[in-house]
Amino acid sequence: MSDTTPRLEIRSIVRRFGGRAVVDDVSLSVMPGQVTCLLGPSGCGKSTTLRIIAGVDMQDSGEIYIDGKLVCDTVFRIPPEQRSVGLMFQDFALFPHLTVAGNVAFGLTGPRDQKRARVEEMLARVDMLRFIDDFPHNLSGGEQQRVALARALAPRPGIMLMDEPFSGLDNRLRDDIRDQTLSVLKEEGAAVLLVTHEPEEAMRMADEIALMRGGKIVQDGAPYNIYNAPVDKAAAAFFSDINVIQGRVQGLLTDTPFGQFMTPAIFETTEVDIIIRPQHVKIEFDRNGNPPAPTPENGVPARATVERARFMGGESLVEFRMDYDGSVMKATVPGVFLPKPDTPMWLMIRRDRCFVFPHQA
Repeated sequence: MSDTTPRLEIRSIVRRFGGRAVVDDVSLSVMPGQVTCLLGPSGCGKSTTLRIIAGVDMQDSGEIYIDGKLVCDTVFRIPPEQRSVGLMFQDFALFPHLTVAGNVAFGLTGPRDQKRARVEEMLARVDMLRFIDDFPHNLSGGEQQRVALARALAPRPGIMLMDEPFSGLDNRLRDDIRDQTLSVLKEEGAAVLLVTHEPEEAMRMADEIALMRGGKIVQDGAPYNIYNAPVDKAAAAFFSDINVIQGRVQGLLTDTPFGQFMTPAIFETTEVDIIIRPQHVKIEFDRNGNPPAPTPENGVPARATVERARFMGGESLVEFRMDYDGSVMKATVPGVFLPKPDTPMWLMIRRDRCFVFPHQA
């Protein structure tokens, strides 16, 4: 196998239910040791894609390759148990009548002593060796998740498929389990496809993100690139709160509360949405009604009054009512910043952090 051959590759997968394409021409590839997150809202086709790859559902068209070899099209199909694919789901799916050791050994073959050694190795790796003779009902949710991970990796699968595996855990425990899981997966060198609807989880774990919507992959790439160069307004909004400034392009310029924006020629005479995230809105106090000086980076200041302010833990969220048109603008500030309602202030925005898209209703 070439170093450039994907461990997993799916080509133009389509799956229809009742005449509707739930998975619509989906293609992606995952290299050995790479974690790819299939990210999107509930009902967009993520889990169906995963089931097709696992072999528990059949596509209507398209092909699946593992290490460059065809494992499934609409005629030829290798059974799921022969695909060297590990599975992890949000319900853990441990066998209640088996001990922790029995669960981890379930998919292993070979002499008993070799299986036992592998079980102990994997349980030690997820810090669960001391529970080897316990039964699942004696374990916490986080401990059951660790056992499920050990069981999935024990047969040394080339591919690990994970469907919302951390959604049943509380937030504080979830971060610890995700970090430990990612470490073990990297050590094993499996190609990982993780399904999630949580952008923060995808950003935390993924080498690559495939953003899915309406059965299609609308954007894929490294987390940094997807976050900082979204393909459209919906993609930007999926990762964080956004402010939307609407305007109409006239002669390549768009009037906004923050002065005129140069907008690309492709948008001429059309309505546009200028997107800015709250963390890129700069706040200045209104000092005797005098605005701060415009800058090339932040443009023209716009006057606004505070609607409300809330402390969110690591930052404060402030909502403003714009004098220009009565619209609402949100800004986040590190630490504690809680100005009183109706306090006048000036806002400026990082123009290099704005995205311009055709207007979407």
